[in-house]
Amino acid sequence: MSVREERISDSLIEQISFIIKEDVKNKDINFVTITDAKVTSDLSQAKIYFTVLDDSKKNTTLKALKSASGFIRHQLRDRIDIRQIPELIFIYDESILYGQKIEEKIKEIHQNNQD
Repeated sequence: MSVREERISDSLIEQISFIIKEDVKNKDINFVTITDAKVTSDLSQAKIYFTVLDDSKKNTTLKALKSASGFIRHQLRDRIDIRQIPELIFIYDESILYGQKIEEKIKEIHQNNQD
């Protein structure tokens, strides 16, 4: 990822988080955390990774984010100084759950070695 893409990704994370917290009025998007953003080299698309506090609501939240993506893009026009705001593709971030599973396995291995 180039420096420019990284800078834009960081700005997207910061600004989308703020927009969701302050401007989006959909209750299905409560307790969303934007964890990462990956922008294509031509800046036409941005994959926005998110997690939710209640894992059972990830599908509902994903639908709500997709529904609000036009509004979020419109808000980003005023906040990020780039010619074209990329299309936002929201993806549930499985890496935190994956990390927790690995941590549990490591604890289990340590407990078995101590016995």
